[in-house]
Amino acid sequence: MAMQDRAIRTRRKILEAAATVFGNRGYQAATIADILSTAGVTKGALYFHFASKEQLAQGVLSAQEGQDPVPSRTCKAQELVDMIMIYVHRLQTDSMVRAGVWLALNQQAVDLDRSGPFLSWSETLTELLEAAREQGELLPHVKPAETARVIVGAFAGVQAMSQTLSDYEDLGERIAELLRHVLPNVVISSVLASVALDGDRGTKVSAEIAAGAEQQQLEAIGG
Repeated sequence: MAMQDRAIRTRRKILEAAATVFGNRGYQAATIADILSTAGVTKGALYFHFASKEQLAQGVLSAQEGQDPVPSRTCKAQELVDMIMIYVHRLQTDSMVRAGVWLALNQQAVDLDRSGPFLSWSETLTELLEAAREQGELLPHVKPAETARVIVGAFAGVQAMSQTLSDYEDLGERIAELLRHVLPNVVISSVLASVALDGDRGTKVSAEIAAGAEQQQLEAIGG
């Protein structure tokens, strides 16, 4: 177990170094030597986890995923909002998530497949929208896959603007504004009236997730 924990920490350290180097030098100009120097690990340790610079970049990109899941909601429109807003919170608080977003939007990285996060988010939101449609929460004209792509694309643009103007400090309210404009064309009004769309929703959901994880740990200890 101790060896496994050490390997996880080393992998994270390497990815954080890669994220820093990619951010400072750009993906194309970055080298393995730069990343090794920043991480302070041996070449063997790096290659144990990542076989190439591209794999390192994919690791940074995938850091946007694999977080604790958003609690399931009876109202799937609310669950959709919560999933988006918890991602806002992670962008504001997790440097690895920010690095992954920067890399995904870096058009100079022409030889890197940056499609993964966009496809993953579109698929996840499509599934939630389909679940919302099955529960009668969506307007009749809505096509879940199409709506998911619009939300993902719009989010990318709004977060880029927020990063430039305020270093993500206003991102919660900017995304709340986006959702208040988009969702009335997607969700029936009687459902939308009960959906929380406040700018600090991500912080609240994050606290809920943390409390749930702590409770699970206590229950496991209590056995």
